[in-house]
Parts: sequence; structure tokens; C-alpha cells
Amino acid sequence: MVHPITEPDDTARALCEQGQDLIRNVLERIGDKWTVVVICKLAGTTRGFNELRRLSGPITQRMLSATLRRLERDGLVTRTVRDTKPPRVDYALTARGLSLLEVVRSLARWAEENAGGILDSRTAFDGS
Repeated sequence: MVHPITEPDDTARALCEQGQDLIRNVLERIGDKWTVVVICKLAGTTRGFNELRRLSGPITQRMLSATLRRLERDGLVTRTVRDTKPPRVDYALTARGLSLLEVVRSLARWAEENAGGILDSRTAFDGS
């Protein structure tokens, strides 16, 4: 389905211009490979570090740790240390993280709905 291109109104244009650096920074964060994986694996549940690592595919311990720190810093994930032997650290999405999950799921639906057309366009482009 082709959607007509519309010009943004003055408010939308002003918001984009004012927030360019912030938008670029946020997109850089949520656009990395592991952030999306971790956000999806935390959907609706709390998980321990090792469980997250196991579910997240070939991610290294160091990369998962760094990703979780960045998500916690941005207020997308909470980190809770449990007083057990050995200590257990649990991670969960915050309200902000849950709102991002909705965006990620919408993007996944869009990608699924448009995958065939995108592949056709790439084939046509590469063949020309």
C-alpha cells in the first residue's frame, strides 16, 4: 500500500528541528542490535542476567552487561539485586521501556507486512 507524502505542519517541523540531537541519540540507542533483543526478552516479565543471556542468542556477557547498563541509565529497565546466595540480579522493563516495546512491536509488524515489497525493490534496484 502506498501512502501519500504529506508536509509536516509547523509544530511537527519545529519539534524535529529542536530535538534533532536528542532524536539522533535516542535512535542510536534503540537502533542497536542488542537493545531491541533485550527489550523483547523482557516483555511482560522479570528476568535474571543469565536467563537473559541464554534467551538473547549469541550475545557476550560483556555486551549484555553494557546494554543493560545503558537501558537502566535511560530509564528503560530496572535492576534489582536480590539478597540471596549467590546474589541474584533481576531486570524488568519500566513504564518507559514498556512504551518502547509497543513501538518495537509496531516496527516489527511494519517490517513483516512490507518485507516482500522491500525484497522486490532491492532485487529491482540491484538488477539495474
